[in-house]
Amino acid sequence: MSVPVKAAPQAWLVWGAAVFAYLVSVTQRTSFGVAGLEATERYDAGASILATFSVVQLVVYAGMQIPVGALVDRWGSRLMIGLGAVLMTAGQLVLAFSHEVAIGFLGRILVGAGDAMTFVSVMRLLPTWFPPRLNPIMSQLTASVGQLGQLVSLVPFAALLGLSGWTRAFLGLAALSFLACAVATLCVRNRPATEVRERREPLPFFRSIREAWAHPGTRLGFWTHWSCAFATNVFLLSWGYPFLVSAQGLSPDTAAVIMALFVVVAIVFGPVVGTAVARFPLRRSNLVMLVVGAAIVAWAVVLLWPGRAPVWLLVVLALCVAAGGPTSMVAFDYTRTENPPHLAGAATGLANVGSFTGGLIAIWAIGVCLDLAKSISGPNAELYSLTGFRLAFLVLFVIYAVGITGFLVERKRTRATHDAVEPLYRALRRRLGR
Repeated sequence: MSVPVKAAPQAWLVWGAAVFAYLVSVTQRTSFGVAGLEATERYDAGASILATFSVVQLVVYAGMQIPVGALVDRWGSRLMIGLGAVLMTAGQLVLAFSHEVAIGFLGRILVGAGDAMTFVSVMRLLPTWFPPRLNPIMSQLTASVGQLGQLVSLVPFAALLGLSGWTRAFLGLAALSFLACAVATLCVRNRPATEVRERREPLPFFRSIREAWAHPGTRLGFWTHWSCAFATNVFLLSWGYPFLVSAQGLSPDTAAVIMALFVVVAIVFGPVVGTAVARFPLRRSNLVMLVVGAAIVAWAVVLLWPGRAPVWLLVVLALCVAAGGPTSMVAFDYTRTENPPHLAGAATGLANVGSFTGGLIAIWAIGVCLDLAKSISGPNAELYSLTGFRLAFLVLFVIYAVGITGFLVERKRTRATHDAVEPLYRALRRRLGR
């Protein structure tokens, strides 16, 4: 019997509604960064307090991935996407009318919690509605469309904020989340009506997490996500902009263009990764190692460059680091193919923690190293000096080493559960011989 490679029309309707909710969640996630200057005045807060808004949301997002993964297996994607949109609506309403830092934190906590429910729930729908051959491509397409949410926060939301002020702008975001909730409720279905589903009691919460983690494919997904995308979080969420402007001496406009490359790479490179994984599923790990290796080499060249690096080299660095974002989606291909369907949500949530765990460790450690470098250099030294960043960014290589070690160990264990996979060099030699 042939394997279907096309999806039914209803599958595209369900996916379209779900991916719209994900795009909206990305818009809510990135909106506060656009409102930084207005937030300084509204909350009468300094840079450290404003940074805490982002950290609080990120911690909530990362911390909820595992429980959300287990709950989506029990409750289904439709309910979880709708609930996430409701929480984001509430969070933006709180922010719209808040004037105190503590109330603002509450708003970002609600936004982070709702955001955390969305991505895993959308990914959970793909193996149910689309043929296996299409799943890697649909995973990348989902991530690429979702990243357009950053552009929504950068252009329409920023314009509304400048024209109408804080309250109306955040009320607009709340209305957008409410619309996502309505669309998901009307259009998203957990599975096709014709699907014959095996009746089984859902596993207890902690047991589902324990069983999903017991599969080496889940752990391989975790380390794939860690290795590919932790540096993306470091660059975008914390240290990329200060490194480019203060240490490398770029103008703010040039630095902003380089940062925007991350969105472009996600949209352009994502479908390439998805197609490659769909065509060569046994070579997924080689693609991961190629992208991670390119990022490590780019970091090493930039940090060893005598003096400030030229702009073209910083662009190459940004492209190599940004490529890790789409490549990290291979993690969810591992969790999909290496776990039984009833553990798919828990496994996806576990894998999705990887880059955020590595990223938070790296962000904190780099900050400590920058402070240490300044204290060694003297009280008059710059905090964000080139020398300081060269020392602090050595942390990245440690985090890469941990991720690659975990990746190689779990790849070996995962391959042990399958028929022997011919090494790439041997397969290439055999093909060239033919």
